[in-house]
Amino acid sequence: MILHAGLVALRLAGFWRGALICGPSGAGKSDLALKALDAGFRLVADDRVVVWRSGAVLFGRAPDPLAGLVEGRGVGIIRESPLAMAEIVLAVSCSVDEAIERMPEPETADIAGVTIAQLRLDPFEASAPAKLRRALQHLGHNEQQAYQARSSGGGDRLGTGDTH
Repeated sequence: MILHAGLVALRLAGFWRGALICGPSGAGKSDLALKALDAGFRLVADDRVVVWRSGAVLFGRAPDPLAGLVEGRGVGIIRESPLAMAEIVLAVSCSVDEAIERMPEPETADIAGVTIAQLRLDPFEASAPAKLRRALQHLGHNEQQAYQARSSGGGDRLGTGDTH
């Protein structure tokens, strides 16, 4: 199956973990991919991604004619050293016109019969590549619970100067 999307990957624990960047034309998919490349990610595919499953694992690569090419709006087509393929573990929905929840409930996407984590990002936000990196690093963890208030009657003592 070929999807209208981009795919960037990050090497984590010895494996290339990919983020499938989804959204309509003009939503900022390539912009986010370029920012991610500057933040240490590697390009797998831009604009079109060949997706397939092997068992319960989802993979992606660029169609041969587009391998190593990424569009820079206002600049043109840019050559980039690509990865041949990567496991897709995260779907990123480029959300510019809709509000993004501060503390969203976990979402998933079903692609080629494989369920993967999904997150919504504003691709034009300066912090988008950092959020993308953290999402890949912490996939499956529920770290946001640390931000929720503890019900200890008077709050916790962090930041009060109390060392007990």
